[in-house]
Amino acid sequence: MSEVLLSESFRSASGAVRWGTAGEAGQEPVVLCHGTPFSSYVWRGIAQTLADTGRYQVFVWDMPGYGESDMHTGQDVSLAAQGRVLADLLKWWGLGEPLVVAHDFGGAVALRAHLLHGARYRALALVDPVALAPWGSPSFRLLGRHADVFEQLPPALHRALVREYVSSASGPGLHPAVLDRLVQPWLGEHGQPAFYRQIAQADQAHTDEIQDRYGEIGLPALVCWGEDDRWIPLAKGRELADRIPGARFVPIAGAGHLVQEDAPAELAGALLAFLGTVA
Repeated sequence: MSEVLLSESFRSASGAVRWGTAGEAGQEPVVLCHGTPFSSYVWRGIAQTLADTGRYQVFVWDMPGYGESDMHTGQDVSLAAQGRVLADLLKWWGLGEPLVVAHDFGGAVALRAHLLHGARYRALALVDPVALAPWGSPSFRLLGRHADVFEQLPPALHRALVREYVSSASGPGLHPAVLDRLVQPWLGEHGQPAFYRQIAQADQAHTDEIQDRYGEIGLPALVCWGEDDRWIPLAKGRELADRIPGARFVPIAGAGHLVQEDAPAELAGALLAFLGTVA
């Protein structure tokens, strides 16, 4: 399963954004938004599946502070900043009303771009998104409160911490090569501080600001959720779907929070069925 090459760059207010596409130019655009602590890598299978239909041009990107995009001291990688980056990126791509599929933090980013920054979508699919309070596991909150301390961990201990943290996103467990690939961006002199920076800046106020406005979303919407998600309970998915007018809710058996890795075929099927009704 090959990942989409992020061969292009966009200069955002939060630093350089690496991005790439799959599928034929000019087809219906689909934008895939990743979450934390991940990157566009998690969308590789879904991106290829969508592109292989011949109906979609798929756009993938790494948020500033993640994956192959810019990481630097003092960087604003908050949900507020990322929402503006997405809105600006869509304009720069020239995508008036793309189909948007967003996971985890990417869900909050897509929701903020739409509700606060005027980004227009033809349809929106949300996969285990960060959208409703309260969110953030006890471990996540601990890391955020003491980011300056954890940032100083010896590299080997930091690597072990990140591996355990990322592993917990999966229900059945990640393939060792996939786990290595997900952890790699968070290692080294730039990656280690970037990992704690994005957690330290994760503020629930950025979803509190918009969660009472989900009833304003007037476009086709799908909410998919891993039934075994240990990060955000399934009940949050049902509540979110109830708040968005007309939204469909699809629970996915055997999947944890990282549905793209745990049940890629099932997720691809749900997305293709949904996108096929609006494209």
